[in-house]
Amino acid sequence: MSLPIILALAFVGSIFLIWLAARMAGSSLQAGSRQMAGEIESSLADAFVFVNRQRMAAWSMLAIIGLPIVVFLLSHSILIALAAVPIAMMLPKKYLARMRKKRIETVERQLPDALLMMSGALRAGASFPAALEAVVHESAAPISQEFDLLMREIRLGIDLDIAMRNVEKRIPIPDFLMVTAAVTIAREVGGNLAETLESVARTLREKLQMEGKIKALTSQGRMQGIVMTCLPLFLMLVLRFMEPKAMAPLFSEPVGWATLAVIGVMEILGYVSISKITNIDV
Repeated sequence: MSLPIILALAFVGSIFLIWLAARMAGSSLQAGSRQMAGEIESSLADAFVFVNRQRMAAWSMLAIIGLPIVVFLLSHSILIALAAVPIAMMLPKKYLARMRKKRIETVERQLPDALLMMSGALRAGASFPAALEAVVHESAAPISQEFDLLMREIRLGIDLDIAMRNVEKRIPIPDFLMVTAAVTIAREVGGNLAETLESVARTLREKLQMEGKIKALTSQGRMQGIVMTCLPLFLMLVLRFMEPKAMAPLFSEPVGWATLAVIGVMEILGYVSISKITNIDV
């Protein structure tokens, strides 16, 4: 067999192997994005947020593929682009955590008003399920959705303590633990449940006011943390375009890679430290 034929066969075999590897990588990436999208969809469904799985899979794949490409176009470094892959894979989960956190914060703000509404209904002579129904009809989402599910579980014959614990699992906040404790104590020991709920609502409202004051006082510190974290990265990109020859060793030599690793670690430590300082738990 002549040399040109051997080279041609080797070339065709190499193309086939590259195509096969790309297809397998694409299939695994698509399967991973679909699995991630399924997890996000189920988690959001638990929070009464319904999304399309195919659309979520497409957005997940776009984030996993698009972010490293954008980073490579900006930095012209394969190493930095590969370092952006784990960040891209974390973006969908961060999006899920942000949506859940936003929903929980909304429930926290709505909870005192809902408890006052329940207290008023109990003072008027209504039963506990009737007070829950009044909150469901008069309140806005998401608190109305949670109390509606609680009311449905009670109507199906589930014990009140178990139904309240199910709500605790969906809303993992200490504020609702106070509500559960108040209802349980009033049910087992006795007492004026309306007055207890009103006292809990007043306590939660004062807590929210205190948290609002703390957030207003620490807003400058949080903004400084964001600015101090983003400023070195912004200057690095600016110098990359203004002085590409001077910045080239930072992205093309091992010493520069080590420097970038140290910069990344220090940036993360600085941002986490400032977040811990400005995050005051009431």
